[in-house]
Parts: sequence; C-alpha cells; structure tokens
Amino acid sequence: MKALSPALQAHLDDGTTTLSWCWRISRADGVALGFTDHDRALSFDGTEFEPESGFAASEIRAGSDLAVDAQDATGVLTSDRITETDILDGRWDNAAVELWRVNWSDTSQRVLLRRGAVGQIRRGRMAFVAEVRSLAHVLGQTVGRTFQANCDAALGDTRCGIDLENAIYRGTGIVTDLLRDRTFMASGLAGFDQGWFASGTITWTSGANAGRVTEVLAHGMADTIATLTLLEAPVRAIAEGDSFIARAGCDKRIATCSAKFANVANFRGFPNIPGQDAVLRYASQDGGPEGNVL
Repeated sequence: MKALSPALQAHLDDGTTTLSWCWRISRADGVALGFTDHDRALSFDGTEFEPESGFAASEIRAGSDLAVDAQDATGVLTSDRITETDILDGRWDNAAVELWRVNWSDTSQRVLLRRGAVGQIRRGRMAFVAEVRSLAHVLGQTVGRTFQANCDAALGDTRCGIDLENAIYRGTGIVTDLLRDRTFMASGLAGFDQGWFASGTITWTSGANAGRVTEVLAHGMADTIATLTLLEAPVRAIAEGDSFIARAGCDKRIATCSAKFANVANFRGFPNIPGQDAVLRYASQDGGPEGNVL
C-alpha cells in the first residue's frame, strides 16, 4: 500500500483534484529526462518535466505473484529529446523509469507509483509504444555460470584480468575510406597483426557516433592500412575522418588465451569437457572407459 503525504491525501479527499502523470526516464548514458501529460512544464527533484510530450500511459497492471507486470507508454515523436535515431541506436533500452502521480498545482504533493525499466519498443512511421516492465523482470535473468568449452568471462573484466588499456591491446585509428555501411579502411593501426581486433570493440571518439561502442567482426591489414568490418552497421553513418579507439578481441578459445594473452591461469572455460558426440554415442562392448581423451 502506498503511503501518501497528509497534504496529498487531503487533496484527494477534497473531491476536486488537479492531478497529472509524470515520467522520469534515466538512460544508461546518465541522461535523465522528464515528461508529463500536463499542458505546462512541471519541476521537482531537480528534473524538468516537459509538457505535451506525446506520452500517454495505459492502465497500470500489478499482481501479487512474481510475474512481470507491464505498462505501455504510447507516444508520438514530438519531443526534441525523443528521436527515432536514438531509439534505433538503443539509447532508450533498459532505461530506468519512475512513474509519478503529481498535483500539478503543488508538485510537493506527489507519490511514486512504480519503478521499472523500458522493455520492448515498437515503432511506427509517426509513433512508438514503449513497454515499461516492473522490477520483477530482473528475476527472470540467468544467474550463474554455464559449463562450456569456451571461456565465459568478458575480455578485460575482473575475472579475465587483462588490462585493455595497455598499449599492447589498444590502438587509435582514423577512418580514411568508407567501403560499405559497416566496413571501412583506417590508418593508425599499423603496429597490430591482422585479426588482432577481430571480436573486439571500437569506441568512437569523434563524429556522429562519438561515445558509442561497436563490436568488430573482422580485421584485415594491407601494408599500413587496416580494414575493419563491424558486426552491425551503426545507426548514424560513419564518415571519413571519424576517430576511434580499437581494443583487442578474443574468440574465447584456450589456444587464443594462451598464444595472444598468455592468460591461461584466468581461463574461465572447461576445454576438456565432453562434447555432444560423447553424449550421443551409443553403447558398445568395445572401447569402454579407459581414461583416454574422448
């Protein structure tokens, strides 16, 4: 049960109310945005809530079990702070959402009705529908390790231990020629072997994609010019002169961990685990368990 302030409770008991909805959305990049269905701007807790932003909420659904409750926020792309490019770019994915019921005549009278996160976003030509999931969606995430031959650590994390800021694993480059929407040639990476940045990442430091991180699919070298192919084409087009930081990649195999990083002591896979061929073998009188490699 929500605890209401005495002032808000008195306002509700009065019978004539001046209530509005306010949404505060905190994106992963640290940007906090506020929106309200009221016709003028509201402000509280250091956030300015933009009026007539095109947001309209569905009914709030809540259950007493552990199922994920969801609410839809429907809107049109009328706010300068909501752009289709940002939606496509994933800047709104899993953003934290707070839903407030506010007395617009006195914003100190308010109550936080729900917290959640932005889930699936469906887009049309002029409108979008964003699913707001309750905090129960976190309970559906997989926790724990998976027994597999390849390493399950992320390159550079505390379990891996590799310092990706070391000059051995990090290089800076500049786009010199755009071949396709996700393939380009770059200078500045002449000191690295072909394939060094495959399965790694690049962080854009200038241009339309500045600040974004993209995965690298392939890395080729011809003399002093590198050819990089990204796993996915960026939403914002790459241009000649864009600069970036490239970090080494890992294919998660123990052979790579040894030869490229000399880091077998921190390998987080099980390279000797039996594969599917061992599981699917049929029974036989010959060739019983002898302790040999399968």
